[in-house]
Amino acid sequence: MRTGNEPSTARSPLRMRLLMSLWGLIWAVFGTVVFALLDRPGWAAACGVLLVVVTVDLAMILRHLRQGPHYQPGRDIPPYEPDHGGHGRR
Repeated sequence: MRTGNEPSTARSPLRMRLLMSLWGLIWAVFGTVVFALLDRPGWAAACGVLLVVVTVDLAMILRHLRQGPHYQPGRDIPPYEPDHGGHGRR
């Protein structure tokens, strides 16, 4: 059921994004170090750019988590307004 206010009540799985960003950070650091040691500057630079992107994403996720329920509502907050009965289109 769509109510039309989904963008204002949407939930973001920030904790899952945090874990995925940490996983990406580990692999980006690993790739940068390994490719630098193997004398592959192009691949090392690509992993370095990915490292910067993941770090910025991680910072934004942490910022949103610290801002509280405005960005991460609790389980007691419904994701949309409930249907108040047959006033929709047919």
